[in-house]
Amino acid sequence: MSRGPSMPEAADRMAALGDPVRRAIFEMLAEGPRSVGDIAGKLPVSRSAVSQHLRVLSDVGLVTHESAGTRNVYRIEPARVAEVRDYLDRLWQKALFNLKSRIEKPHQ
Repeated sequence: MSRGPSMPEAADRMAALGDPVRRAIFEMLAEGPRSVGDIAGKLPVSRSAVSQHLRVLSDVGLVTHESAGTRNVYRIEPARVAEVRDYLDRLWQKALFNLKSRIEKPHQ
């Protein structure tokens, strides 16, 4: 039975979203697929910088792209996002369990 992504994979994906520009790009893609030019037109960074940020997001599996003529259209990869969410849910459940154990533990 698979437990989902390993900690480094989830950590890499979360780290990729630690950059404010990448996070802004990711949030735009959450609204729907977009081309590099469309994304660059909405951010105060160059098209080249957007491409580099998209490459990082793609390398960790958070986004995919397909060619549409001369454009690359990027979209979020739902399965990888779900894996990060599942990883965070497991950490949250563990934290809640540990908190409950401490609260219920008789004072010594």
